[in-house]
Amino acid sequence: MPTPPVPPATETTPAPAAPPAGWLRRRLLNPILSILRQGLSPEQLALTVALGVSIGAIPFMGAITTVAALVAVRLRLNVAALQFVSHMMTPLQLLIIIPLLRLGARLMDNTTENELTVSHIRHLFATDWQAALQLLWRAEVGAMAIWLLGSVPIVALLYFVLRPIFRRIAQRRAAAEVGA
Repeated sequence: MPTPPVPPATETTPAPAAPPAGWLRRRLLNPILSILRQGLSPEQLALTVALGVSIGAIPFMGAITTVAALVAVRLRLNVAALQFVSHMMTPLQLLIIIPLLRLGARLMDNTTENELTVSHIRHLFATDWQAALQLLWRAEVGAMAIWLLGSVPIVALLYFVLRPIFRRIAQRRAAAEVGA
């Protein structure tokens, strides 16, 4: 019995590779979406991001990790998610810490003779280290007060803006999973 003719071999071309994801998508959006897939409700995620932005801008170096962990445990939020968002705010913290310290020094001291500058602080440490520490302490207390007053409306605004966005994302994900 004759064998059927073999169809001519077609050359297969590999599918084009997906374009690489952008930095923002890889470093910010994808981790947040993976948290959403882990069962965090859109409301909890919006509160986590809002608080993370605020905590990440604390004008006190080294306080972010501790404050974020305490807030997450107290409010029963995802600790890792809050830590992630808070630490993503480090560039903002570095940008605003000096202006906040200067404003805080003015707020707590009300004099221009104790201006918070590097040369003035060096001079104070060389001549009167207690005055330098007192100036820095007052500047930090004032900066924390300014941060606290500013962070309350920022957290509220971010929460109410992000909540419907995360709800829509969660609904799209749920619809995609049902359709798949």
